[in-house]
Amino acid sequence: LSPRVCSAQKHVTGTMATTALTGFSMMSLLSLGYLTWDLMSPNQVENDPEKPFIGRFPVPQPPHIIFIMTDDQGFNDIGYHSSDIRTPVLDKLAADGVKLENYYIQPICTPSRSQFITGRYQIHTGLQHSIIRPCQPNCLPFDQVTLPQRLQELGYSTHMVGKWHLGFYKKECLPTRRGFDTYFGSLTGSVNYYTYDGCDGAGLCGFDLHEGESVAWGQSGKYSTHLYTQRVRKILATHDPQSQPLFIFLSFQAVHTPLQYPDEYIYPYLGLENVARRKYAAMVSAVDEAVRNITYALRKYGYYQNSVIIFSTDNGGQPLSGGSNWPLRGRKGTYWEGGIRGLGFVHSPLLRKKRRVSKALVHITDWYPTLVGLAGGDESLTEGVDGYNVWEAISEGKESPRLEILHNIDPLYNHARTGSLQKGYGIWNTAIQASIRAGDWKLLTGDPGYGDWIPPQILPGFPSSWWKQERHTRPRKTVWLFNISGDPYERYDLSEQRPDVVKQLLARLVYYNRTAVPVRYPSEDPRADPYLNGGAWVPWVGDEEEDNWGSFFQKKSMDWKKKLKLSKSSGYMCVTALTCPVVCVH
Repeated sequence: LSPRVCSAQKHVTGTMATTALTGFSMMSLLSLGYLTWDLMSPNQVENDPEKPFIGRFPVPQPPHIIFIMTDDQGFNDIGYHSSDIRTPVLDKLAADGVKLENYYIQPICTPSRSQFITGRYQIHTGLQHSIIRPCQPNCLPFDQVTLPQRLQELGYSTHMVGKWHLGFYKKECLPTRRGFDTYFGSLTGSVNYYTYDGCDGAGLCGFDLHEGESVAWGQSGKYSTHLYTQRVRKILATHDPQSQPLFIFLSFQAVHTPLQYPDEYIYPYLGLENVARRKYAAMVSAVDEAVRNITYALRKYGYYQNSVIIFSTDNGGQPLSGGSNWPLRGRKGTYWEGGIRGLGFVHSPLLRKKRRVSKALVHITDWYPTLVGLAGGDESLTEGVDGYNVWEAISEGKESPRLEILHNIDPLYNHARTGSLQKGYGIWNTAIQASIRAGDWKLLTGDPGYGDWIPPQILPGFPSSWWKQERHTRPRKTVWLFNISGDPYERYDLSEQRPDVVKQLLARLVYYNRTAVPVRYPSEDPRADPYLNGGAWVPWVGDEEEDNWGSFFQKKSMDWKKKLKLSKSSGYMCVTALTCPVVCVH
């Protein structure tokens, strides 16, 4: 457990020298394996007629890019990590490609999506607090040049299918205005898988399925995983793979709640006693078959030999809804490994070293410069982003250029009551929720969220004492330090044994906090009510209307207000934590 401390150079928001801790060498967590599956067998969902297969042709540059993201799929919710969920297609694709076993995402939906599409940490887009709610006049900042916009500049045809969840209060926020040539999917965070109705609290419900910038009223009734798969297949069938490179971002709604599935997928799981887990597993199987159909289409229509398929989850699983992050600690919404350690792999004929497990440190912001690089773009197109080009680490097995990850700094999250500047050695107020990974080390401050280890067989409704069998949390604690390479399950807190490392990582939090932009988290706008907009969730603010960031969204729990002093300064609302550096909020 003795990590090495050394220096490294890092470009964060400009060219500057910074200090990082290196020496990571993550251990293999689980045994890996897969079931065989014929990717070329007939399509079982759509059964459309065979079309002539386009054979091999000289591989052009750049490659076609298919990025598949699932929602709320936990670390233990894939066949090669799990004993109770069957994903033969995903297992085979991963086994024949590169499994990313040191891959990090964000703990909730909007942050992961924003970091993927901008290549920037949340603190650099103003989305460091929570998700974008349906009634909030908020979206991805307009000054951000998105990944699909960069790919368009490089000659790509760009398409998005599925869940957006990056705001839609103005038309300028919509996917078709942020770099996608076409869009088909839902704009909010959660909808019914068949009716596409979504609610933001009781009585505030509306239809949410969109074709481009119009409401797709006539498309409801089909299971979303199948509907989205059909759309991707249609895009592949109608595009000429030899004339223009293709970028598809397939953002599945699955396996987010509500737990809904076609009946045929649940039969293999009737033996699971945990009912929520049984339903959840059926939904994962539907995704597995969807990926099979998409891979089949890539081969059928002539894309496969010059394609890069990337699979990623957006955050950890929610055990109360059937997900599992076992044996990692924590769950969705937390900064424990169970909330931020992602499932991920790359499958491509273009990989130089295949059929292996990569332990290279990779973060979701890294896809932006990596994919721009694959598309033929130069480094000037990714200046200022927080991600790195990690293609050589993935494809060739080289060392990752990434040495450090800022998981987040959230100045508005409920402050830990026992935290203080004094407990942070006069460097950082430990009441603030923050987390950073540097080399082998991971530091957490404030309230990281629910921190239990939850085996998948635990049933919802069991006595609370069963849920607390392995609880090791200390209620009055606000600083944790783990050697993640040697202790990936976060069972041994070393903050008291290694105060030197704690101080260095606290100083890194101070550095990052100085680069943060104001938090964007406005109050709800009653004009967003679908009842006032034809029964659907649609943009409700004119593009010419000036934005007002002068108020906070009114949450039911306002504990953080008791711990923050609000004052007006230079046109911003500045949130000054008690004995904490000032963080300004529009």
